[in-house]
Amino acid sequence: MESEIAKRSVIINGHKTSVSLEDAFWSEVKAIAAERNLSLTELVSLVDHERGEVGNLSSALRLFVLARYRPATPALSERPAARYREQQQSPRRR
Repeated sequence: MESEIAKRSVIINGHKTSVSLEDAFWSEVKAIAAERNLSLTELVSLVDHERGEVGNLSSALRLFVLARYRPATPALSERPAARYREQQQSPRRR
């Protein structure tokens, strides 16, 4: 399964930049933008702002799309180790 990489130009904070993503990721970014009533440039700008100085914009967009399909990180109390400790500390029900 191959996906071509497409380079698109977007303007972020008044500066033109190019972003390279596989077609499948561009399709999802466009769909998310449409669902949120944002232009593609507006959504890319939001992702860019949220990533700060960490990583590159293409990676940040891929992670943004991935986050849409992955369940949210469980709260600490829902993590297996925390649940185990809680079970050990509380009286067992029989």
